[in-house]
Amino acid sequence: MSEPILSEDAKLVAAKRGIGDLAQKMGIEILELSAERAVATMPVSGNTQPRGLLHGGAYLVLGETLGSFAANVWAGQDAYAVGIEISASHSKSATEGLVTGVATAISLGKTLTVHEIVVTNDKGERCSTIRITNLIRKN
Repeated sequence: MSEPILSEDAKLVAAKRGIGDLAQKMGIEILELSAERAVATMPVSGNTQPRGLLHGGAYLVLGETLGSFAANVWAGQDAYAVGIEISASHSKSATEGLVTGVATAISLGKTLTVHEIVVTNDKGERCSTIRITNLIRKN
């Protein structure tokens, strides 16, 4: 795997914070990270519900990981971001391979950020659309 594309601010946040235990357990790999855009993959295998479909909660973990990581890049070194609201609409199932999440900033404010995360399967089909709001707090 090639090195992730990280903005300079993202490099500082990634070094200080890391990806987190849950994201590691789920196999999430960050490919690109800035406040405006974040991209990651996650394997379907190991993250399924009993019928063999990617678990709906797994989509949310991927979405929150991307949206919160991007929000923390925006918050900078003197603050941190925490998720305060998340929602998802699942439109297709993934049963194998990898899913890819792409987070795009909708709003980057002084106290709140909003990101939309689109998760697609290996065929490029949209499986889930997630929206997360993060609150920025001072250290």
